[in-house]
Amino acid sequence: MPPATPAVYSERLEHRRRFGVVMASLFFLATLLSLLVLVTLIVDVVVTGWSWLDADFLTSYPSRFAERAGIKSALVGSLWMIGLTALVAVPIGVASALYLEEYAARGWFFRLVQVNIANLAGVPSILYGMLGLALFVRFAGMGRSLLAGAFTMALLILPVIIISTQEALRALPQGLRESAFALGATRWQVIRSHLLPMAAPGILTGVILSLSRAIGETAPLIMIGALTFVAFLPQSVMDTFTVLPIQIFNWTARPQAEFHELAAAAIIVLLVLLMGMNLSAILLRNYFEKYRAQ
Repeated sequence: MPPATPAVYSERLEHRRRFGVVMASLFFLATLLSLLVLVTLIVDVVVTGWSWLDADFLTSYPSRFAERAGIKSALVGSLWMIGLTALVAVPIGVASALYLEEYAARGWFFRLVQVNIANLAGVPSILYGMLGLALFVRFAGMGRSLLAGAFTMALLILPVIIISTQEALRALPQGLRESAFALGATRWQVIRSHLLPMAAPGILTGVILSLSRAIGETAPLIMIGALTFVAFLPQSVMDTFTVLPIQIFNWTARPQAEFHELAAAAIIVLLVLLMGMNLSAILLRNYFEKYRAQ
């Protein structure tokens, strides 16, 4: 093979530059097309459901008559569900990440656990619904209750919380730990007084984004038997329930156009909840970053 000359190198670099420009243009067009589709869907939902948004819609129970139907039970059920899920998933997820990062010995078992956590983060949500149906609804005897749903959704978001907490802890400089140990602090004192406050922005962001995913999930709750029509509010964690995504699914399955418009209005409410949770993640992250900088 003849040796490469400067002209050959220049030709190869030009070819790569042109290839890079073409691929960047394709990726930009694909992103732009996706955004256009998303904006079109959001505008269509807002136009369709805006006229149904009022106080009665938020404070009325579902009904077979479209003009009387509302999302009170579904909205309250979603708040119950996300609160119970957070109570279960956040302490377990953060504690698991702390153990894996700060206490667990590095070896084949550690690598096995890490691989399985990463794999569980990509498992389809319907499989978590099947696991919740077998484990919590039938084996544990919880029935179609809020508690069974919360445990199922906690399993769904646990891998994401663990991974995001681990990444937040890994982002901290190792010198922070070493300097605290040099001053005689115990490992738990280092974690409580230094690592957790410093990693709080990343941990909270991962937690809130995980809960945002949970509040929009439908398949796992359908698998465990969450009801599509509930005309009462849950009084305890063992009561049956419904949530906004299931109520939307119920209305879209009906043939009447009025119920489709109700579903669009419920989608707007769900989008507002999701945007509020994501905004809170940004605000909390900024607050803790300012607090850490002081």
